[in-house]
Amino acid sequence: MTTVAKSTEGAAGTKLWRDASAPADDRVRDLMSRMSLREKVAQLSGIWVGADPTDGQVAPQHESAPKPAPWPDLIRHGVGQMTRLYGTAPVDPVAEAQVVAATQRQITATGPGIPAIVHEECLTGLAAWQAPIYPAPLSWGASFDPDLVRRMAVQIGSTMRRLGIHQGLAPVLDVTRDLRWGRTEETIAEDPYLVSTIGAAYVSGLESTGVVATVKHFAGYSTSRAGRNLAPVSIGPRELADVILPPFEAALRAGVRSVMNSYTDLDGVPSAADASLLTERLRGTYGFTGTVVSDYFAIPFLETWHKTAGSSSEAAAQALAAGIDVELPNADCYGAPLLEAVESGLVDLALIDRAVERVLTQKCQLGLLDANWSPQPPILGESEAVTKADAQAGRTAGSPLDDASTRALAAALARRSIVLLRNEAAALPLAAGARLAVVGPRANVADAMFGCYSFPRHVGLRHPDVPLGIEVETVLDALRQDSAGYAVTFAEGCTVTGGDAETVAEAAAAAREADVCVAVLGDTAGLFGTGTSGEGCDVTDLRLPGRQGDLLDALIATGTPVVVVLLVGRPYELSRYADRLAGIVCAFFPGEEGGGAIADVLAGRTEPAGRLPVGFPAEGANQPSTYLAAALGRQNVLSPMVDQTALFPFGHGLSYNPAVWARVESTGSGTWPTDGTCRVAVTLRNTGTTATSEVVQIYLHDLVAEVARPVQLLVAAPRVDLAPGATRTVLVDLHADQTSYTGLAGRRIVDPGDVELWVGASSTDIRTTLPVRLTGPRREVGFDRRFQPEVSFVEG
Repeated sequence: MTTVAKSTEGAAGTKLWRDASAPADDRVRDLMSRMSLREKVAQLSGIWVGADPTDGQVAPQHESAPKPAPWPDLIRHGVGQMTRLYGTAPVDPVAEAQVVAATQRQITATGPGIPAIVHEECLTGLAAWQAPIYPAPLSWGASFDPDLVRRMAVQIGSTMRRLGIHQGLAPVLDVTRDLRWGRTEETIAEDPYLVSTIGAAYVSGLESTGVVATVKHFAGYSTSRAGRNLAPVSIGPRELADVILPPFEAALRAGVRSVMNSYTDLDGVPSAADASLLTERLRGTYGFTGTVVSDYFAIPFLETWHKTAGSSSEAAAQALAAGIDVELPNADCYGAPLLEAVESGLVDLALIDRAVERVLTQKCQLGLLDANWSPQPPILGESEAVTKADAQAGRTAGSPLDDASTRALAAALARRSIVLLRNEAAALPLAAGARLAVVGPRANVADAMFGCYSFPRHVGLRHPDVPLGIEVETVLDALRQDSAGYAVTFAEGCTVTGGDAETVAEAAAAAREADVCVAVLGDTAGLFGTGTSGEGCDVTDLRLPGRQGDLLDALIATGTPVVVVLLVGRPYELSRYADRLAGIVCAFFPGEEGGGAIADVLAGRTEPAGRLPVGFPAEGANQPSTYLAAALGRQNVLSPMVDQTALFPFGHGLSYNPAVWARVESTGSGTWPTDGTCRVAVTLRNTGTTATSEVVQIYLHDLVAEVARPVQLLVAAPRVDLAPGATRTVLVDLHADQTSYTGLAGRRIVDPGDVELWVGASSTDIRTTLPVRLTGPRREVGFDRRFQPEVSFVEG
């Protein structure tokens, strides 16, 4: 250990690195001067406590985890991160908080005495037993409500802080490119503007609580060939720059402090070993100063899958040189193999110091290096009494994490995100007292509401005897208990992937005796083959799973009006059924309050407010495209046999009480300076007796450009809420930076010339076209460009 001079002492005689009043750079330098090589390397990886692959009780995909070494050996030189102390098995959160405190005390009693960062998954809420489960990311996109998503992230971050968790592995910023990809449910949308807006809101909310957000997967993961998980990525630099990277740029602008690499390779170069991506672009071009963490086992995959490394030491050397600072979940390569790489000269010590400095700087920001840091999570000091809000709501003390305020927020986001796709002859809302046949494999299953990164679907599958840990109402429960007084019968009809002719006939018989049949269909979320949607649950086509299509045909044949409720992680191809259905309601894994939210929409107590973040494909969509297609990517005379027109397009969503579009106009003389703004004003009116909401969608159509561009591209989507009888005008100031694209020279440009602004209620429901001419010089723009319009409202 290096001898420390008096100049390295902090206030009141403390070591400088523990002095919270000293500059972070000075504190980190002081601490690093005291550390041995082994202690430095120990800061560059995680330890996954309890992840023993031999007992079958670890989370899915993680059977690659090696059998852990004895605990004293693991922490002898310190620990960088602790992996999923709450999210590996069902543990009581208060009891586990005591384990976290004890673990941190043991860690700080060894090596240099530095606490570990505790990280967890938090995509649909903290992935821990008894924690609230919010709607999945596609629902965030469907809400078109970044403020509501930000509030959700604040709640998630606050829960994590109570438990002594410092870092959350979310959000996913991959832009949906192929609906067959199993992780479609984890994405926000097929549009980079919407992903940027919603993703940045999540980052802002989580980071505001002091929790480090980790955006993933950098970059190109969602563009893998044929929608296969971990398949190679073959895209050009413009698609990368103009579609894939903008959400990450927006998140960096929002203050994100951690980035996770993608598993895949870009044009043959694995992201985990790509210095041009992780260092030159991320840190050089974007100026990122946080930490880059590996996706789980991504560094060993350089040897075992990508075959760019011949050993664990070579994999460590490649990843460290590329810019990965921390290996998760364990020290498979950033342990003994990395030390061997240093000793052999394969790794320069300067690269070790570079990564350690970034890790310690983040620990300094988190307060982990402060002299007054406490290992005790705040939840251990909280009262166990029922909160006032819970008492008023009539709830008893159950989960200490899932209180009335979290459930209210989960319900608000669920209601905001439910999309009404079809409503033939005003079949919805359902009439009070109606005889309902509720059928389908998702009607009476509580975790049908949950995505693959929720605790029950991610870990709970391996613990079937453990209860959910939170209260969840199924769609069947909600309709049976509804105040509308429905007379409800139930028949499952089939399972998600099974069933037979007899069970289908039973459901049809129930439908025949009803006024309306409510068919609740969809996906089972899971991982690596345990579901029909989720990580590693890719599909070859977009037909409804199993015999659900047969069930739907049988129900329609009864002549009873059929309303389909979809609980799904991706859109499905419904062309052969859509025209014969009375109604279609879509909920993208709406979370713990999803059942009640769906019942509210079916009954008409809640106005359908969601808009599609991904389009539903048309018939025969084996290779679906998103709405972001250039002219040759749409149906044309050159490929008359392939129709890419969506059945239900991006941005689509019906209402019971649609807003009246009174006026759409652009201010000024029809010109738009290439360094200025263009204002679009839209006036909406609610002539009904109930509140309503509209998403005003503005698309850019570039008439002539240097390269082939999408026919239309979303540039603004403000949500306008209208009370009964209200009139509101939304003013949208678009900056010319939002028209920029990657030109022939490979640089992002704002190009003078004629464009159109298409203003409407969906990507195909365009109400007004506004021609505008961009005037002035061509401009190059970069990371500092304007990503978002300025939005304001005028009442009346």
